Amino acid sequence: MMDVSFRYRREQITLSAPDSATVYRTSFPAPTGPAAGAVLDAVRAPLGSPPLAQALGSKRAGDVVVVVSDITRPVPYARFLAELLAEIESAGVSADEILVLVATGMHRPSTPEERAEMFGEAAECCRVVDHRAEDDSGLVRIPGRSRAGSEIRLNRHFVEAGFRIITGLVEPHFMAGFSGGRKAVCPGLASLQTVQDFHGYAFLSDERASNGVLEGNPLHDEALSVARVAGVDFSLNVVLNSERELVRAFAGDLEAAHEAACDFVRGAACPPVAEPADAVVTSCGGYPLDATLYQCVKGFVSCLPAVRAGGRMIAFGSCSEGIGSTEYAGIMRKWSGRWREFLADISRADVFTKDQWEFQMHCRALEKVGQENLHFVTGGLGGDDLAHLSVNGHFAEAGGVRAELQSLLDEAAASGSVALIPDGPYCAPLA
Repeated sequence: MMDVSFRYRREQITLSAPDSATVYRTSFPAPTGPAAGAVLDAVRAPLGSPPLAQALGSKRAGDVVVVVSDITRPVPYARFLAELLAEIESAGVSADEILVLVATGMHRPSTPEERAEMFGEAAECCRVVDHRAEDDSGLVRIPGRSRAGSEIRLNRHFVEAGFRIITGLVEPHFMAGFSGGRKAVCPGLASLQTVQDFHGYAFLSDERASNGVLEGNPLHDEALSVARVAGVDFSLNVVLNSERELVRAFAGDLEAAHEAACDFVRGAACPPVAEPADAVVTSCGGYPLDATLYQCVKGFVSCLPAVRAGGRMIAFGSCSEGIGSTEYAGIMRKWSGRWREFLADISRADVFTKDQWEFQMHCRALEKVGQENLHFVTGGLGGDDLAHLSVNGHFAEAGGVRAELQSLLDEAAASGSVALIPDGPYCAPLA
């Protein structure tokens, strides 16, 4: 037997698995130095762009807006944001001309406590604003349309900025191929109407809307088209290893920097699947990704290439913040046990509800293994909730999650082959 450690909340859960089990892991290198040093090196020697300080010489009238990810992405801004802001100021930009804009997308705004955790000392010395997709007064329609023909409404601060810098984490993404780059703008700073195609039924029904795929991926193409129309002056993409350490930074042109980061991540986080297993065990990434069921769905979908059709999936996440948004919780309850009817309903052109996209992706897991075989273990949601979430739910009291998982793993291993994905959706096996 071998011991394999998985992330759950801010902790590690260690399970014993047969020596014959397949373990899919990322293979990122160790950091070569402090995060701030890697970021400064990247912005001073960027791809397809002048160095950041030089590029700021073409700043228009208005703020320098630095777009950052929200709490659902474990970007270690506290280790480099202050230094990045100092680099901007070194170009003659005053501190009061800099705005940090949190690209929440359709997620909730950040709390003061989260900002302190995310940004460290920078939270005390810079203006921070959250994007609010539902606030019409904070949105501006810009000329042009997206690739799919949608009108584009984006955050007012971003549109009116004198210089636009986007930042993000590049990792496998279960819809858009990879995160980072253009996603900071769409859906990060967009209105719900602007992302209707991006997260719509037709796009997510395309088999290319999947981990590790950019070419022909309709979500990638749509988001990139919006970012191009909006205009990005400089970008920064960071890559983390399984210890959440910053191992690489890619800066410069919107597309060149993102493509380089994706190539690097594909080689380290997308191991090939030789033979799908009878059962797969995956975390949902630990905090902050496993804080809601909404985010845990990424764990369900990312492990699908590693399990055979009709096989067994054993996933787990804390759900410490519950199910997700009010809209998402309503969708899950309304369509509990009726996922095929749900898909038929949202396929109609006149139907679009915020967060429907997450259950549509969840349905990929239901189609491949079935609800009875989609085991989900959590200490954050009780039996009544779990009964309406289209999973085979297992509630475990505090301290009991490991025992419940070990029991499920032992049962699966006794009857067939097993695959383990300790990093959850941060590792995306590809068939």
